Amino acid sequence: MHVLIAGCGWLGTAVGRALVARGDRVTGVRSDPGRAAALAAHGIEPLALDLAAPEAAARLPAADAVVACQSAAADSPEGYREAYLTANRTLLEAARRGGARALVYTGSTRVFGQSDGTLVRESTPVAPSGPEGEILVEAERLVLGASQPGGLRTAVIRFSGLYGPGRIGLVDRVARGLMALGPGDEAYMNLCHQEDAVAFVLAALDRGAPGATYHGSDADSPRRREVVTWVAGQLGMQPPRGVTPSPGGANRRIDSTWSREALGVKLRYPSFREGFEALLP
Repeated sequence: MHVLIAGCGWLGTAVGRALVARGDRVTGVRSDPGRAAALAAHGIEPLALDLAAPEAAARLPAADAVVACQSAAADSPEGYREAYLTANRTLLEAARRGGARALVYTGSTRVFGQSDGTLVRESTPVAPSGPEGEILVEAERLVLGASQPGGLRTAVIRFSGLYGPGRIGLVDRVARGLMALGPGDEAYMNLCHQEDAVAFVLAALDRGAPGATYHGSDADSPRRREVVTWVAGQLGMQPPRGVTPSPGGANRRIDSTWSREALGVKLRYPSFREGFEALLP
């Protein structure tokens, strides 16, 4: 299978390595030529291309499947529109033109802005807070609406906070006292290790249902205080105190039970404890 990975960065490269390891051909798209060229070291064919540029679809090669995991260059409505609407339109156009069988878009649980600790399942109505969240909802609808019986099969995976090798900023925040015990530490957190995220993507590529939405999250939704206390203990320090979290932040429990069962994904890191324990020295 020839798979095109758009936004072949931290997660996309990990997906690409897994696909190459199982014998698939992979083309990785990055906007920066230097970063695109570096993909060759992983057995990924590099393509430097701005997916938001005019006529970008015409420059994309035909592929059997597409993984859309591009990220926004700026945390702003304009940046989100470019990355998640314009770029996805480009990818869908190229997928249809090239006869692709599947397209998996790696979205975000940011489509849920609940702040009351509620349990959020795949069937829970979206409730975005802010213009960026609304754009993410629009992007989901764009991708899912392109699924065609007997043609292109599209699916969305809403990922929780991703972490893994090279991305353990949460530990640094605890060590520096930027994530601490105090007002708001009862809020729930939702995480997913990179390795498990790759498993979700490959499963959705291979056997995702047409027009389906999945949750890419581990099996645990710990409270912030649990994470701070555990990480501090691993670092051999007292949990930091006194930092007040920003008001109005999301506070929900992402449930991925149905997604894991439907896709046949068995988590290697069912909670943050197993995940970070494998990453800490």
